[in-house]
Amino acid sequence: MHIQDGLLMVTRRHLTFTCLLGVLFASSAYGEDLVDLGGDVDTSLRDEIADRFVVFYAKDLPTGSVFAYRPEAVDVRHPPFSSFKIPNLLIALETGVAHSLDHERVWDPQRRPPEAYWPDDWRENQTLETAFRRSVPWYFQDIAKEIGGARYRDALTRFGYGNVAVPDGDDSFWLGGPLEISPREQVAFIERLLLGQLDLRPATIDAIRAVSVLSETAGYVLHGKTGSGPVVPGQFDGAFEGWLVGWVEKPDGNTVAFALYVRGPSFESINAFRYEMSARFLRAIGALPEA
Repeated sequence: MHIQDGLLMVTRRHLTFTCLLGVLFASSAYGEDLVDLGGDVDTSLRDEIADRFVVFYAKDLPTGSVFAYRPEAVDVRHPPFSSFKIPNLLIALETGVAHSLDHERVWDPQRRPPEAYWPDDWRENQTLETAFRRSVPWYFQDIAKEIGGARYRDALTRFGYGNVAVPDGDDSFWLGGPLEISPREQVAFIERLLLGQLDLRPATIDAIRAVSVLSETAGYVLHGKTGSGPVVPGQFDGAFEGWLVGWVEKPDGNTVAFALYVRGPSFESINAFRYEMSARFLRAIGALPEA
């Protein structure tokens, strides 16, 4: 299985998951019953998680079944980082700031000087599609300037997206804050998107479905977007936190929305891990086939 994430092509190894679906956890705050995936954790899972902190939350949309790893943490909010490119793309298209996935913007190195860690494919002109797939920050920062705080706050309130904290004039509010969202809220947002509850044009929904495909295996289509950043802003050689947020379209027509949040000692410790651990949990709940 091959997945493109801007900087990385990951080949997933076969992942097995045993003895995880046994404990029913009642979430009184939301009146839902969920399967606690941490109720019976095997040694291989502990070894793989190692010194990382992991939260996973998923919902089977047709059945309403809910699954979580560390259910006590699914309502804790964190900066969305580039997982915010999902709502950002929707808002850009709905406001007309971008007319389509082919909407091109010219990179101005004087106004958006490159950082040392930028890959070569960030240092060139981008379309909305390439900026989403490559996770290009400057493109979406330019978009943010044009959309403006008021239109973001209106859209994110309608979307039910986190704390809706978007200061006027801020073009990086999703990169370390003040915007924050919890794993449960990420999944609720994806659910509303997929169920057509966000009052979006069909062309906008078609665009996010097309650009968000990460992989297709045996009739299962995995959609999503990653995001990551330093736990302490500016400390790129220290601890990192990040996401993989998305959904799986299964061959039977059912859809599972999910969000994985992870914090680790470095970017390298969470980069490929986001995919690998998400796949492991999704296989455990039957949302992806065994490799």
